[in-house]
Amino acid sequence: MHANFRLLTFISVLILSFAAQSGETMKANIVILATGGTIAGAAATGTQAGYSSGQVGVQALMEAVPQLQELANIRGEQVANVGSQDMDDSIWLQLAQRTNSLLAQDDVDGVVITHGTDTIEETAYFLNLVVDSNKPVVMTAAMRPATALSADGPLNIFNAVAVAADPEAAGRGVLVVINDDIHGARGMTKTSTTDVQTFVSAERGLMGATLYGDNRWFRHPYRTHTRDSTFSVDDLGVLPRVDVIYISAGVSPDLVDAAVANGAKGIVTAGVGNGNMTGAAVAAVARAVKQGVVVVRSTRVTSGTVGRKVEIDDDALGTVASGELNPAQSRVLLKLVLTKTRDPAQVQGYFDKY
Repeated sequence: MHANFRLLTFISVLILSFAAQSGETMKANIVILATGGTIAGAAATGTQAGYSSGQVGVQALMEAVPQLQELANIRGEQVANVGSQDMDDSIWLQLAQRTNSLLAQDDVDGVVITHGTDTIEETAYFLNLVVDSNKPVVMTAAMRPATALSADGPLNIFNAVAVAADPEAAGRGVLVVINDDIHGARGMTKTSTTDVQTFVSAERGLMGATLYGDNRWFRHPYRTHTRDSTFSVDDLGVLPRVDVIYISAGVSPDLVDAAVANGAKGIVTAGVGNGNMTGAAVAAVARAVKQGVVVVRSTRVTSGTVGRKVEIDDDALGTVASGELNPAQSRVLLKLVLTKTRDPAQVQGYFDKY
């Protein structure tokens, strides 16, 4: 009887040990890629508006949130450490290639990317078009530097890791988690220079919401993204130049001419209303199109759709309507489309699909 008791005790210990090990291995493996931004910024005091971006490294960001270990097995890498106003094509390509490399590994379940708020909507949409995986890619940022009183970065990182570790996040494209909101990469935009609640997804709404790592999901993307995208960064070393021209009352049409003269392969107009522009600007756009430059009409308005042939005859002019994409995100898509085609009709097809 004692031998049987000892045997049962031994088996129980083995079961408990296995269960503990299984619980540990069931945690998602998340890699945090840091690129700088306000979330890694520092100031002389905790109550001043001025600060320097990209002063804190990825290890310090993770150590500031020890609770991350409760959510996932994490490790970090420093890809860049810049204010996102200095984000450029070379960092985009490096970030995308590293993200794809990590997601191809069996022991990586998702990637979190820390970034500045100024251009996160562009980087997120770029990655949404070139990431070759259905695994979660979650970007996050902060409006207050790491040294600020009531810094928002630590909780944003916590929530971003919680989303990346959530199986429900898979297949939803690149996500941006900030201030308890889960945005899809396509269509989100920054609306305030200082407000912590600066990001909105005006047209289609949020993907979901998160509260201290408790996620609620509302929808899936309705346009092609990530694994289903035909865009790839595998063989890309540079991206074509695309300029954005802001359209105002009495805009100087020579801004369009100057972009063409300086080597722009594509132009996005941040038009008034439904992507409209002055007659002189339309004439300048017509000249650009005749020289083989692809011109996409977007709008400087925060929300709404730029429709084809509403106020401007795109067929006659040879231009492309951006749909719901704002000028910054239109520029991102056009850069990638120009690696495939310069035919306006085909470009329009990409804008309708992505």
